[in-house]
Amino acid sequence: MTKPLILLSSMMLFVFSVSCANVARSQETPAATGKPAGKLSPELLTKAKKLYEIDCAFCHNSNGDGKSDAATSMSLKLMDWTDPKSLAGKTDAELFATIRKGKDKMPPEDASRAKDDEVWAMIHHIRGMAGADKPAATPVPATSTDTPAPAAPTAPTN
Repeated sequence: MTKPLILLSSMMLFVFSVSCANVARSQETPAATGKPAGKLSPELLTKAKKLYEIDCAFCHNSNGDGKSDAATSMSLKLMDWTDPKSLAGKTDAELFATIRKGKDKMPPEDASRAKDDEVWAMIHHIRGMAGADKPAATPVPATSTDTPAPAAPTAPTN
């Protein structure tokens, strides 16, 4: 009589553990793909920027240079996201995992605070700090030293 109960209990435990593993895998899918589940709408990007200001800027600074007063006082050496080279070797999936799980003294961004799409939009915002998403500046034409610059117009006198 005890053998069937042990067998039944074992089977139920196995089914439960498999179903829990599937739930955990389904929650990790966005991080594994390295892509947001939906489109990064202007509203989503605005929300991500606000989340960054609330949760990240305290240490990473509003401009992303990693030189905030808090970072300095805690002797933290944070990456300078205004430098395009700083994130060049990091994939979006790696950044997603770091934001979600935290790293060293950095606390994780809990799923109840920021949905996956908001974290992806925050990654877009962070990458934009280096100017990757900004248009290149229009070059100013060089002036020749052979011809004098035109005089500025003057107002007519009465």
